[in-house]
Amino acid sequence: MKFTRDQLEKNQIWLFAIALLIGGIVGISKERLGTSLEWLISPLIAMLMYGMFTQIPFLKLREAISNFRFMVALLIGNFIAVPIIVWFLITLFPLSPPILIGVCFVLLTPCIDYVIVFTQLGKGNEKLILAATPILFVVQMLLLPLYLWLFIGEEMAGTVHIKPFLEAFLLLIVVPLIFAVMTQFWAKKNALGEKALDLSAWLPVPFMAIVLMVVVASQIGKIYSDFKLILPAIPIYILFLIITPFISRFIAYAFRLDSGAGRALIFSTGTRNSLVVLPLALALPESWATLAAAAIVTQTIVELVGELFYIKIIPKWM
Repeated sequence: MKFTRDQLEKNQIWLFAIALLIGGIVGISKERLGTSLEWLISPLIAMLMYGMFTQIPFLKLREAISNFRFMVALLIGNFIAVPIIVWFLITLFPLSPPILIGVCFVLLTPCIDYVIVFTQLGKGNEKLILAATPILFVVQMLLLPLYLWLFIGEEMAGTVHIKPFLEAFLLLIVVPLIFAVMTQFWAKKNALGEKALDLSAWLPVPFMAIVLMVVVASQIGKIYSDFKLILPAIPIYILFLIITPFISRFIAYAFRLDSGAGRALIFSTGTRNSLVVLPLALALPESWATLAAAAIVTQTIVELVGELFYIKIIPKWM
């Protein structure tokens, strides 16, 4: 019996759950081995994005960019609704300053990379998210210092540097995008290129599983050592994942978005920029850096589990 890509995609949730479990076991039982895998995160995400991008018909991206209602809804959701939710949650659950800045770093910045994959897996319109990534990138860089100043204090606004964001955008979005477009052009010209394009369609699900496993394996040790201090942030992350879909669905209804665009909006507001803002936390003073980074990694793990529910529930819900 031939194993098909449809069968792989139908069983992806179980595959992701197993990957999370393996990553957790490796990270806790073999902490040194898990930590040594950290350098693989960015290359693996780049391969994941390449596989995703090869399946997107880029000639239709003009339609996505011209979807003015979605772009406005996306900006309102990520940069007005989400900050209000974050402010409410950090008021409800007081945190120590290093944990607080880690929480703000990660929750106030919308994801610009693997959210595209999750949107596709959740039957949302990933072309809209892809078209919006440069806009999300620029706006979050402009507004993050303002949000930190409002939520934490003026002294923290100067901690944000554009370099980690720019590097992540170039390496995780632009480079895979260029190679994906080249693959599509190659597929139009000869049979070998067409086979390469068909093969690339198999990449997103297994590479997402590998990314989940490596992220958890390499980062869970940091959480384990500082768990008591990080614990108050976990309810914030869980409530964030629960609240944002309802707010996003209301915004989607208000802007009369179709189901694909509405799902894309939910995934964008619910998925945060954890792997990209991690270098920002590590650039903090040493006494703060470890705790802030651990708070961000905790959000990554909570979010990855939450995304498994999103992928299953959101297509049926909207």
